[in-house]
Amino acid sequence: MLAIFRKEISGFFSSLTGYIVIIVFLLVNSLFMWVFPGEWNILESGYAGLDTLFFLSPWVFLFLVPAVTMRMIAEEKRLGTIELLYIKPITERGIIWGKYLAGVVLVLLSLLPCLVFYISVYILGETPGNLDRGGTWGAMTGLFFLAAVYASVGIFASSLTDNQVIAFIIGVLICFFLLAGFDSLAYLPGLKKADEFIINLGINEHYKSMSRGVLDIRDAVYFLAVASIFNEATRLVLLSRKWKKKN
Repeated sequence: MLAIFRKEISGFFSSLTGYIVIIVFLLVNSLFMWVFPGEWNILESGYAGLDTLFFLSPWVFLFLVPAVTMRMIAEEKRLGTIELLYIKPITERGIIWGKYLAGVVLVLLSLLPCLVFYISVYILGETPGNLDRGGTWGAMTGLFFLAAVYASVGIFASSLTDNQVIAFIIGVLICFFLLAGFDSLAYLPGLKKADEFIINLGINEHYKSMSRGVLDIRDAVYFLAVASIFNEATRLVLLSRKWKKKN
């Protein structure tokens, strides 16, 4: 697993992929927070907070994370190198978790520079330091978990095809459904009695819960469980492919 992890991390930063993801994530958020006029602009709103960052980031990651993970297995399948991995002393689970952890590390590296946003808003307040630190760090933790789920979804999508574009589209659609789909389903006429249960199946409710600054272990377990489910689904896809090859 460590060999796969190192290979993926090296691939991110030996090409421009890793740098582009970090730069695009920071650039998009920076433009909305400081440059583009409107209610999301911190300087115009007159409110020293990071609400814009935590509202936009799940949507930015919705596209960036599948864009990173779309090649992880699809490219291996297209080039035939996935067969070489099978003959090495490593299990399918080791392959998947090595690739998954590499994606999670890239997400973490994207979030670390956001400390600059935190420090800037911390200083710019009418009373310096008058910032909801609990809510901020809770939201940052929730954002990390959310993007970690996106990474598992993206790898699952990548395992379904050898076409990276198709893998990207599938990954974005599944991530979108997890983020907003359950909230929409909950308000359908026939499902109103189970609306709370349905909403809790989606990412958004657990992300918002963490953003309040209360780190409930149930939210962390939810994110870890969803990521594990998609990683296990990816393993089953790889196993089915291996079984078809043998037959």
